[in-house]
Amino acid sequence: MEQQGFRTKAEELDFVMYRMGILAAMRSRDTRAAIGVMITASHNPVPDNGVKLVDPQGEMLAPAWEAHATTLVNATDDGIAAALEAITSAAKINTGNAALVIVGRDTRPSSNSLRDAVLAGVAAAGGEVRDLGVVSTPVLHYMVTCHNDGGEYGEPTIEGYYKKISQAFVTLRSGGASNGNYEPVILFDGANGVGALAMEEFTKHLQDSLKVTMYNKGEGILNHLCGADYVKVQQKVARGCAQDPEYRVMYSFVDSSGQYYMLDGDKIATLVAGYLKELVAGSGLKLNLGLVQTAYANGASTAYITEKLGVPVACVKTGVKHLHHAAQDFDIGVYFEANGHGTVIFSNSARQAIKEAAKAKNAQAEKLAQVLDVINETVGDAISDMLLVETVLHARGWSALDWNAAYTDLPNRQMKVMVADRAVITTTDAERVCVTPAGLQDSINKIVANFPKGRSFVRPSGTEDVVRVYAEASTQENTDSLAVQVACAVYEQAGGVGDRPKPPC
Repeated sequence: MEQQGFRTKAEELDFVMYRMGILAAMRSRDTRAAIGVMITASHNPVPDNGVKLVDPQGEMLAPAWEAHATTLVNATDDGIAAALEAITSAAKINTGNAALVIVGRDTRPSSNSLRDAVLAGVAAAGGEVRDLGVVSTPVLHYMVTCHNDGGEYGEPTIEGYYKKISQAFVTLRSGGASNGNYEPVILFDGANGVGALAMEEFTKHLQDSLKVTMYNKGEGILNHLCGADYVKVQQKVARGCAQDPEYRVMYSFVDSSGQYYMLDGDKIATLVAGYLKELVAGSGLKLNLGLVQTAYANGASTAYITEKLGVPVACVKTGVKHLHHAAQDFDIGVYFEANGHGTVIFSNSARQAIKEAAKAKNAQAEKLAQVLDVINETVGDAISDMLLVETVLHARGWSALDWNAAYTDLPNRQMKVMVADRAVITTTDAERVCVTPAGLQDSINKIVANFPKGRSFVRPSGTEDVVRVYAEASTQENTDSLAVQVACAVYEQAGGVGDRPKPPC
């Protein structure tokens, strides 16, 4: 199971969707709360599809239930009954409890029929369904949360999602949409998917606070030469424009000389964390603020946030579920993967303290409370994150060029090495240190020592027999050389496959 769901070619997913409908109903009985099912393959191409399960507070499915999901999907047709009985017993589910599953789907042609399979699974388990139709993943997370907390997080309607975020955004710039070098103008890349539909709906609520010109809003192929994943990996402007679809946000711009710049999740995290630190300090509230990164975070961003801003940084394994869990250790936890997937989460005590201080007319706390409402804490929400970035840039009076000038990323490069068995690679220290095969980490350390500001790590892919190599150094030439040398060490010591592409050693 990949994070909280499954993803592959759509034609292979009918039975998976049916079984996830059953599992969602079981999880609903287990928690006595509504559970979400989202049918989407996010940034994957059109032929793919997938399913994600959402727990009661809009969070990812609990780890124990990830294991249950894998068990159920891998069961033979004759073994389904036994698998369900084992899950019921292990989770101690009261089968007399009611079950409610909230379902959403993206715009892929396959999503309708796969939705039907989910509904059939829920029905077979005796559960009820609330079908939201075509919505973005963040909307589903929001709806699940609001339904289960009785509307405390927000109005439990799709319209309520748009109103909560946009009204807070508009209020925060009531003194004027422009400020200093900041201009309220963006080009938005909808990646020809459901994120485009969500942005079109947001524009109805943003009044004159932000001018949005939309590209890739459905006239082309989903995620083809556009979207955050394309921009991050290819490091160039998406066809037609520059931003993102559903739950990943990536900024980019071209300056007057034609130079292309990309502002990724690291840049977003440092911008947001610095601003929140100022608001917390100004409010006088004693709240513990921290930022969570993975090993893929650029070393320059880590240095900036710790040395310049004085915000503590935690490093965890790759994957949003690991970032989210670690962020819960702080009163205010900021986390973004370099690919632009992330958010900010507040502890219940922090949220309450902010609201009480705001009611007492503490000006900075009032602003912090409005910022809290711009943020969709339940999941990485690209549009909510984008509006948060625009809020910070407006408050600072910064252009994108000013933002980018805060610090300069170290050049970096990623490579993949084909291996016979990726399991021979094991890691520790948030995937930054290679444990096996013996001697490989020593080889990496010796190679890295030859490059100024060098850093490199390797980790096995979660889905294919390749080893992923990350490298950064003082110059792009050094970075490329470092990446190739480490890739060659992996190929030689981890069982490279002779008939597959070999690094240019």
